[in-house]
Amino acid sequence: MAAGNEQTLVEAIKYDVRVMHETWMEFVFPRQRDAADTVLGKWEPEETGEVISYRLWSALGVPVVSIVYPLVLLGYFFRYQTRKINVTAVRLGFVGVVVMFTVLWGGLAALVYFQFQWAFSSNGPVAIAAASAVAIVSSALSYGFWRLDGRPITVLFAYPFAITAIFLPPVVAALFSTYLADLILTRSDSLASWFVNEGPSVFGLIDYLEENFERQAYHHVIIWFVVSFPVGWILGSIVTLADLVRPKGE
Repeated sequence: MAAGNEQTLVEAIKYDVRVMHETWMEFVFPRQRDAADTVLGKWEPEETGEVISYRLWSALGVPVVSIVYPLVLLGYFFRYQTRKINVTAVRLGFVGVVVMFTVLWGGLAALVYFQFQWAFSSNGPVAIAAASAVAIVSSALSYGFWRLDGRPITVLFAYPFAITAIFLPPVVAALFSTYLADLILTRSDSLASWFVNEGPSVFGLIDYLEENFERQAYHHVIIWFVVSFPVGWILGSIVTLADLVRPKGE
């Protein structure tokens, strides 16, 4: 909102709820969202059947809005954080982003290799170096997809690669840490078991992996890399939901 039209917390909540309910109504009925001040005005039912269906759909929207609104609030928070990251990325540019992640995660890999090998399992330094390389490449891919400036592309690719770029090296470091490995490996095993036993077998992929691969330590790294994609999709979808209710600049 503009500085001269700042809202109180209660007013902001009322505005969001109204917009969400009007958006819900517009799925079925015309001219609902922000239509009250337009030339044609907000559409209202006239016939008895229209009135009944209108009121039923309106009543059904109340619990839907109540359930979805907390996600919208969460989306506002994530959108604020992603905006700060976006501003930094714009200032740094493609090369600057890649250099920053190279220094950050390359420094972590070097620190582990030269100073803290004792705190990790035998394959730890190599795994962390590999995760750092993946994170650096992911930072470049995330920036590239983000600059394409399309919401589906951003949600499907930019967000997941950003999650990978930011979180994969520390997760792998914890994975191979002698102090945290048992906890992380247990979570990885639980997640892998869920995918095998409960998750969808897309194009028979789960069956193929189960028959051809025996899970080893490095496979846990792959599991956490794969997890970053649904996490990124969820994050991107929540931010998109926030933009739908209150577009940028409002």
